[in-house]
Amino acid sequence: MARLIVEGGRPLQGSVEISGAKNSALAIIVAAALAEEGESILENIPQGSDIGTICLILRELGVKVWFDDVGRLHLRAEKLNKFQASYDLVRRMRASFYSAGLLLARMGQAEVPLPGGCAIGSRPVDFHIKGFTQLGAEISIEHGFMKAEAKELKGAQIYVNRASVGTTINLMIAASLAKGTTVLENAAKEPEVVDLAIFLNGMGGKVRGAGTDTIRIEGVSGLRGIEYSIIPDRIETGTFMFAAAITGGDVTLKSVVAEHVRVPIVKLEEAGVIIERKDNELRVRAPQRLKAIDVETMPYPGFPTDLQQPLVASLSVAEGTSVVRETIFDRFRYIDELRRMGADIKTERGTAIVRGVKQLTGAPVEITDLRAGAALTIAALAAEGRTDLYGVEILDRGYELFEEKLQNLGGRIYRKKTAEGRDLFAPRPSRK
Repeated sequence: MARLIVEGGRPLQGSVEISGAKNSALAIIVAAALAEEGESILENIPQGSDIGTICLILRELGVKVWFDDVGRLHLRAEKLNKFQASYDLVRRMRASFYSAGLLLARMGQAEVPLPGGCAIGSRPVDFHIKGFTQLGAEISIEHGFMKAEAKELKGAQIYVNRASVGTTINLMIAASLAKGTTVLENAAKEPEVVDLAIFLNGMGGKVRGAGTDTIRIEGVSGLRGIEYSIIPDRIETGTFMFAAAITGGDVTLKSVVAEHVRVPIVKLEEAGVIIERKDNELRVRAPQRLKAIDVETMPYPGFPTDLQQPLVASLSVAEGTSVVRETIFDRFRYIDELRRMGADIKTERGTAIVRGVKQLTGAPVEITDLRAGAALTIAALAAEGRTDLYGVEILDRGYELFEEKLQNLGGRIYRKKTAEGRDLFAPRPSRK
């Protein structure tokens, strides 16, 4: 296993380029395979291992997928010819379940394993399955697989439980080629949902209302490939904002959409951080020590659950006591690892009570999930002494060149052993 070794205690300074949004890219890569004609060329695709996984899934289904020598992702899906997704690949991440919506829309049937992903509590795909049923699919669960069949998907009025992002995206994909109009009520409002809607409309789809709680999808007979650029990653943006904050740094983030991180900006300013906004840039200047704040995670546009862990890491060295309430997922497993570094945190009923300490100290810690990995890394950058982070392959799933970017900001961080999977992103020749 690879590990990261961090020598902490140095403020981060300089500028960093934010990559494309992983969660948006995963949805759009799958949606690109809805096109029965033409080629999609996707720019600003981050090269984390989750992207490699979704590309491998599509290749096994008959889609031609390759990166060119400037990092653009090409897809041609005329020869999509399989409806069974690989267990070995799907088990690696939840977003692989988007292949179910794709296969139902294109093939009229799907056999997809129930997905895996980060260990952040129970996240069943019941909402997805209920939505597929309402679109007219007959579904059974056998031996860990969802088996679905539909001679013709038909538009329906569907209530999206808990404003689930994954459910909203999967049903948008499936409904794009359904007969009639689908209305998603209580739909997720996240920027990644809006990005997918813009992409589908560019392909010839008819999606209205993305960004609100009601999305209307009028099914069309076919879609075509297009060129498209993915939005910046708001979670990576927030992660680097908190990295600057916890280390007392001065960092300029480039290629960002400030509106997508409006609430994290407000909360950091409340903690004493100075944030300057320019066109597509944010300059984050942190005080020597943050002030305690209270935060509650909520669906967009509220404070993102994916930034709760970096937030708690930052507040662990703030002056005073902070209260952080997690309302979306069970994401507190990593707190035991922060305690190993000297943090004073108690959890009860979805709430973390964080009593700030003056200094964290380096220790060997285990990465339990993707965003916890980011939190432990930035905690290590602020800690006194050396921290060894084990399980860094989890971190590779969602952050592109994470340690290299931190090194460029002055962070003393290096990888003990190169993780496998980077060759997934080698340029591939066109096979039109």
